[in-house]
Formats: sequence, structure tokens, C-alpha cells
Amino acid sequence: MKKVIFLSLFAFIFGSISYSQNTFEFLRLDGSARAAALGGSFVSNNDDADVIFYNPAGINLLEGNPASFSFVKHVMDINLASLSYSTEYDGIGRFGAAIKYINNGVFDGRDESGAATKEFGVNEMALLVGYANELDNNFYYGANAKFIYSGIESRSSTAIAVDLGLHYSIPDKNWYFGFAVLNLGGQLSRYYSTKEELPLDIVIGVSKSLENLPVRLSLDFHKLNQDRDDFAQRFRAFTVGAEFTLSKVIKLRLGYDNERRKEFKIGTTAGIAGFNAGLGVRISDYQFDYAYSSLGAVGGLHRIGISTSL
Repeated sequence: MKKVIFLSLFAFIFGSISYSQNTFEFLRLDGSARAAALGGSFVSNNDDADVIFYNPAGINLLEGNPASFSFVKHVMDINLASLSYSTEYDGIGRFGAAIKYINNGVFDGRDESGAATKEFGVNEMALLVGYANELDNNFYYGANAKFIYSGIESRSSTAIAVDLGLHYSIPDKNWYFGFAVLNLGGQLSRYYSTKEELPLDIVIGVSKSLENLPVRLSLDFHKLNQDRDDFAQRFRAFTVGAEFTLSKVIKLRLGYDNERRKEFKIGTTAGIAGFNAGLGVRISDYQFDYAYSSLGAVGGLHRIGISTSL
């Protein structure tokens, strides 16, 4: 009965919400170097503390007390950092906590006539507290409570949201499935009188570790709630990732983001926009990750991360 209730709830959410203009777009940015190298295909992940940003149900399969820190060198002096942690309480379930912070740089202020005023900054932040537990055999659920803040000069906006997730695994076949509804909520306070929506995202994905090759393949479909011209177009925001285990120490990661490639296409060419690559190196008890994501002619994003178990 409990499983039926949860599936009914997710079906209702999927069918009743749609895409619209929104604020707090920084929530869509990949903070995790590992996830970014895989093109953002991470909703079915279950072995990384950063999965809390993609699917809170995935944290239930984590072991010990994993922690992860990531830093993103964005374009135009924009920097993003994130921190995540998870721990389990016997008989209660697994909890997680995370923070995502972005500094958009310093801007020159101007008044109505164009005269220079003082400089101002733009900063945004999201605080997450998550919980996950087992719904049925190899079937898990999770939820995040999320507080979001955005400040521009003397004005600010705040919001509250939840993330809801499901994770199903077939361990003996190395199949993993994930489903998440991210940023479901609304503003508490506004910049001005106009109400803006949060960047709601419905994601479904699958990953598979191959039996005869040291590689895990992932496929995610994002923004399934977005209105499209026809049903097939709903699946154009897909990402693909491949993680190759080269040794006990080194992993190679490759990823592709189909929508990003289309967004950064200039004229008839997009260069390598939408393609991602990265490395993971384990040294003792620490995992070091790096990822590069191409934005075509605009440039590229560099991400670094370090994770361990506390």
C-alpha cells in the first residue's frame, strides 16, 4: 500500500505541473565535477554524496559518512561552490545536508541618467536538508527541503522548495533507475511585485554497469515538464554519460548534453558545445575529480571536486 501511495503521488505531480518562466536558474547548474563530466546524467546515481542535488532517494544507498566539496570556474568571473554530506541513523533512515552558493561577480552601478554609482554584487544560495529510506526491496524514496536566497544590490528574493525522488535498483544485473521532481515550490519574497516561478525540473534516468567492460553508462531525460510542440520533443533535453574504470586509481568520464549543444549553436556550427570530459583520481581515502564542459564559442566551464568519508 505504501508503494502505491508514493507512485500515485509522483504520477499526480508529473501530470499536473508544467514549465514556465522562472528565477533562481543557478539551481540548474551542475556543481559536481563528476556529474558534469557525465553530462549531468546523475539521477540514477547511488554512490556519491552529491546525488542529493539530483535525486534525494539516491543517498539511501550511500555508506558511512561521505562528504564532498566542489568548485566551478564559470565564465565572466562567475564562481560556484557546493558542499554535501550524508549520514545514517539506525532505525530512522539516512539524512543528508548540502549547500550550493554562486557569486556572480561585481557590477558597476548606474542611476537613471547613466551616471556611475557604487558597485554592487549578485549572490545566490540554496540550503538543503534531505531524508531517504527504503520503500520496498531495492526500491527507495527521498525528499529534500530547500531554502533559496538571491540578492542583487539592495534587493533580494527568497523561496522554499522540495525535491522528491525515487530510486530502484537491480543489483545482480547492475541496473539502476532514478526519477526526481526538483525545485517544487514558490517564492516567499520577491524582487518586485511580479511573481516568478522556480526552475521546476522533472528528470528520469537509467544507468547500467556493463558485465564485460569496466564502464557504467547513464542516460537522463530532463525538463519533462516543459511544454513542447509535440510529445516527442519532450525528450530532446537528454544527457548521456560514460564512466570508464581504467584502474583502481583512475576513472575517465565522458558526457553529452543535447539541449546545451542546441542552445550554444551559432549559425550552422556548435563546435564541441554540449560535450564534457573529466577524470577521477583516488589517492588514499580521497577522491579528486575534474571536469571540463564546453559552451562552444562562448568558452568552457572548469570544475574540481574532492570527496571523502568522515
